[in-house]
Amino acid sequence: MASAGGPRPRAGAGLRAEGWGWRHAGREAWAVRGLDLVIEPGERVLLLGASGAGKSTLMQAFAGVLGGVDEGDEEGSLLVDGQPPEAVRGRVGLLMQDFDSQVVLARVGDDVAFGCENLGVPRDEIWRRVGLGLAAVGLDLPLEHPTSALSGGQKQRVALAGVLAMRPGVILLDEPTANLDPAGVTEVRDAVAAVVRDSDATFVVIEHRVDIWLDVVDRVVVLAPGGGVLADGDPATVLRERGAELARDGVWVPGIDPLGGRPVRSDAATPSTEPGSSATAVPARRGELLLSGRGLAVARVPGRVVADGIGLELRAGEATAITGPNGAGKTTLALTLAGLLPASGGDVIAAPVLVRGVSGSPRARRAARRRDARPRPTMSATDGPAPAPRIRSSSELLADPIVWRSRELLTRVGTVFQDPEHQFVTGTVRGELEVSLLALKLPAEEISARVDEVAGRLRLDALLRANPYTLSGGEKRRLSVASALVTRPRILLLDEPTFGQDSRTWAELVRLLAEQLDRGTAIVAVTHDRAFIDALADQEIVVTEGAGTLAPAKGALA
Repeated sequence: MASAGGPRPRAGAGLRAEGWGWRHAGREAWAVRGLDLVIEPGERVLLLGASGAGKSTLMQAFAGVLGGVDEGDEEGSLLVDGQPPEAVRGRVGLLMQDFDSQVVLARVGDDVAFGCENLGVPRDEIWRRVGLGLAAVGLDLPLEHPTSALSGGQKQRVALAGVLAMRPGVILLDEPTANLDPAGVTEVRDAVAAVVRDSDATFVVIEHRVDIWLDVVDRVVVLAPGGGVLADGDPATVLRERGAELARDGVWVPGIDPLGGRPVRSDAATPSTEPGSSATAVPARRGELLLSGRGLAVARVPGRVVADGIGLELRAGEATAITGPNGAGKTTLALTLAGLLPASGGDVIAAPVLVRGVSGSPRARRAARRRDARPRPTMSATDGPAPAPRIRSSSELLADPIVWRSRELLTRVGTVFQDPEHQFVTGTVRGELEVSLLALKLPAEEISARVDEVAGRLRLDALLRANPYTLSGGEKRRLSVASALVTRPRILLLDEPTFGQDSRTWAELVRLLAEQLDRGTAIVAVTHDRAFIDALADQEIVVTEGAGTLAPAKGALA
């Protein structure tokens, strides 16, 4: 944990916006407009607002990384310590919402040191700060550990350690706990709180988990969608006097349930009557086995098993939550089930109802046979000898999603990656929603109908012409979910599906996924969101210490 001896920021800097606005290049609507805001040196501010209100845009602008005239249109003025942000970049440290893009070097220690090196900090002091920064965020890894081997939550901690090591006069954190396990949330919050408490730094944090930061901040600012400030004051007063209003606008207000206390699941799945149903349409019977894992060992890097001995069944109309600490192998397990990573041991077996119509990729089948002929790796040398190779028959190979063609996966297993940008392939939101449907060669009328339906449900209909990379973090997440839903797969795997969502879009997403379950879709979600698990999950797989434990979820249907 951080202490008075940890990374200590310099004196705080003041932040000022006067009539400020920003519009991303190619966008008709302004991300922020007409903003007047003053944050005094040393203030601790929680910045709230609905998804798409411009919170991240404002933070990037204060950090001087929003871009120049080629990136968008700017109006009004924005100052840090009375100067343009670009002139004082070393005064501001920013943890971006897309933390993956902030990890730039191959080794953990080098990445944390990167900001200090750019500020000209003496070498010996740099490495002292690196150690303190990593200790502050609770990341106990060797300095030479490869950043490519980090989980999403571990990358988030590395990026935050780099910010703290710089000792900036302004600390800007954009959803710093969004992908962390519960223990990590507390650890990072306490570390940041200690640094803020022991310094004069100005502190601004964006976080949908409002209650986490209430003991750290002394002011709440709520941005209004479209521009301006909706509420501003001390946290207790704002939440007490404006709580109900803010909740209706999507702000996560402690004590207010976005679902209104009502269950979102029905007792049984109903047949799908959607147009365009085919041999791979959603099954009508809840509980039908679709995919199973037997004795699974999973690895992101071939031969480096991160979890072993996992058994599970995915059934129509049932939801499975994959939970566990950061770095345990949750995402790796999900990608293995999705047919995007080969199992390092055991088997992923699709039921006949999914395999029907599959021919597979000849190249993928050959690669699978080569893997079958090799000894399977184990977790460690103490696990005993590797299991003997087992050569699968042709029919057994076709039951493994790893050999399926991408078009065969589209309607059978849909995947939403942890980083939404990793699955963007076109220049518009509409293009993202259409691309897989075009690959399926659906009629134009059906493509249009499906796109319009899912865009409306996930509040993307006003953004169909926008470039996906200019969306807010929450909007990018909803787009990645929509692009998977639009093909109506029988199994839907989502990695941190509620990341970046305000309370209103969170509730809409949960209800939409509940409808998919009622239609017979099997859903798998890697998540740390306990409210999401309680609302939807039938079973929970806890991946920890190299294994996976299966248990009924708290909110499971009987």
